[in-house]
Amino acid sequence: MQPNFDAFRAAPLNAEPFPHCVVTNFFDEASVNALIKDYPKLDMAGLFLPEETSYGPEFKKLLDMADGPELRQIVGEKLGVDLTSLKTMITVRANCQGKDGRIHADAKFKVATVLLYLNEPWQDGGGRLRVLRSGSDIEDYAGEVPPNGGTLFCFKVQSNSWHGHKPFVGVRRYLMINYCTSEELRNKEWSRHLWSGRWKKVLRLFGVGKIAA
Repeated sequence: MQPNFDAFRAAPLNAEPFPHCVVTNFFDEASVNALIKDYPKLDMAGLFLPEETSYGPEFKKLLDMADGPELRQIVGEKLGVDLTSLKTMITVRANCQGKDGRIHADAKFKVATVLLYLNEPWQDGGGRLRVLRSGSDIEDYAGEVPPNGGTLFCFKVQSNSWHGHKPFVGVRRYLMINYCTSEELRNKEWSRHLWSGRWKKVLRLFGVGKIAA
């Protein structure tokens, strides 16, 4: 796994409608293939804590990098925020259901969000992240990011950081990193994901919640 930090440093910051940055080649094809192979095997929708899943050694390297100082430094410099002492929360998604992608701006206790996509080349018209100008119209977008493997998308969380995507059902892998201003709220959100993920796994035992590949 070889992250392209130089490409991230060189990528332009888009200021409108909110500060965000897209890096299409943060991972090369070989790294993407290795990470897909070692990605957590989940056939359910929703976000899960990595520590509640099983994964291979390349994905472990990704987790270490995601919580490491170099990525943190570049994200902070790119978005103009000091992330030095902020706690991170890392979650993973493997699948998408029809109700996912609804417009939102991220919780206020998150200072910055990073998405690392790990999919095969994206063909479907749905599931493409849209950078939105408002919180009410999915068609009023300033940019669109196909979740191709190796793409990094990061943005500064603020009241108008609206984003979402058109409906898609199936495999849509990404790792999400949130830099959180409040440790208390971060821990509360971590606990929510912990119990939500465990409950989904219980339901899965009864055939509820499976997403077809």
